[in-house]
Amino acid sequence: MKTEVHITNKARKQLEKLPRNIQLKFYVWVQFLAELGMAEVRKSKGFHDEALKGDRKGQRSIRLNRSYRAIYKEINGSYELIEVLEVNNHEY
Repeated sequence: MKTEVHITNKARKQLEKLPRNIQLKFYVWVQFLAELGMAEVRKSKGFHDEALKGDRKGQRSIRLNRSYRAIYKEINGSYELIEVLEVNNHEY
């Protein structure tokens, strides 16, 4: 199934401020989605893809490193659409 990734303006601005290595990992994830699709990319433990709870129910996150996460949601149709909502420094 073809996967398309839409990055919100908010997420783009956040990405621009992040260290280069974090940006690169994010774009590697986007590339993997385009080439392999979400089902295959989720099998990779390197991104720690997980469903979120509470106010963020229906959204998912991936780890870009120990601190940074990308928050996204899936919009299914005749193809997979991934909308990246934000990229931020996750507080533990």
